[in-house]
Amino acid sequence: MRAEDQTPVVINTNEAEWRQGLVPGLKVMPLDSFETRHTALVKWAPETYFNMHRHMGGEEIFVLEGVFSDEHGDYPAGTWIRSPHASVHTPFSKPGCTILVRTGHLVD
Repeated sequence: MRAEDQTPVVINTNEAEWRQGLVPGLKVMPLDSFETRHTALVKWAPETYFNMHRHMGGEEIFVLEGVFSDEHGDYPAGTWIRSPHASVHTPFSKPGCTILVRTGHLVD
């Protein structure tokens, strides 16, 4: 956390709205944003495939349920993935999954 980011955020994720993601089958619940840093829950329906993309500022993912995958491997529930600044991948989920994702915070 940045010293300037002192605003408390409380979200009841059982009641908060899921938004349509960038591809069919993806739902996103934004949790927090500060400058270039973004945190969200992301729900992947079975057989959801995302475009290849680069993470400026890096990315961390914690797989809450299901199996998250990319060209580097399969990551079941309980897996934590940390990808460095400017890393590239093409994620997907064959069985579906829910992940907690944080981006843009691994530059400093």
